[in-house]
Amino acid sequence: MSLTFTKGHGTENDFVLVPDLDARLDLTASQVALLADRHAGIGGDGVIRIVPTSASEEESVRAQAGEAEWFMDYRNADGSLAQMCGNGTRVIATWLRREGLVGEEFALATRAGVRRVRFEGEQVITHMGTWSFRDEAKAEAEGFDALVHVEEEEKVPEPFSALSLDLGNPHTVVALPPNVSLAGLDLTRAPAVKPTPPEGSNVEFVRVVGPGHVRMRVHERGVGETRSCGTGVCAAAIGVAFWSGAADRTGAARVDVPGGSLQVRLLVGREVELGGPAVLVADGTTELL
Repeated sequence: MSLTFTKGHGTENDFVLVPDLDARLDLTASQVALLADRHAGIGGDGVIRIVPTSASEEESVRAQAGEAEWFMDYRNADGSLAQMCGNGTRVIATWLRREGLVGEEFALATRAGVRRVRFEGEQVITHMGTWSFRDEAKAEAEGFDALVHVEEEEKVPEPFSALSLDLGNPHTVVALPPNVSLAGLDLTRAPAVKPTPPEGSNVEFVRVVGPGHVRMRVHERGVGETRSCGTGVCAAAIGVAFWSGAADRTGAARVDVPGGSLQVRLLVGREVELGGPAVLVADGTTELL
């Protein structure tokens, strides 16, 4: 079939957007993987199907239709479903505004619940909802609740201590010790997380640059290393704030990723906002088997 698409990215976390305004498409996992393939397809870290919320196949999504007209049906590059994508919310918002389908502020349905998005100049701001620890008792008692093993240049055999967070999708944040280089990490393979979350986990490796300033690399489940990850950036900022004793306070942080910089605001009640640019690169059509 002939498929219309738009290619876009948020700090080089790139997506294939597939408008399905009449809710007629039923993309299979293999079709999604082909669209995201950087050699045989269009290429992207994921595929976003844009569909009316009321027409979603998922009951929990349709329940959001009274608040949010549009649903971000997000799939990872391997075709698997994902609950949320922070950078993806900003890219789909930019497309919806370009097409005249939303105004300067609107609600967007996701598998993690409704997210409010607004435009402020060149920045797109997404209210990312509330975050939580996956094991709060252990995190509060020890400061960590997971172990992560990854290959890196110094070949240190011991796993890194990590913090597990839920931002609508699962994250494991690693504060690298001073003797380990962020640039030297081998993220061509998925880091091993113990205990292993049943749905897998995105893994963020963070280095504090200065007050309110963090540098990060990320390995995304179902994708591999990406140039950016919106929910991961929020998780990194929350993890650093927690280790400094400020996770339950309001504050702001800049998080640098290979694809650029994003702004995170920690709000009262463990809510968090993500801000950054979004770019629509190209429009086209492709034939999909």
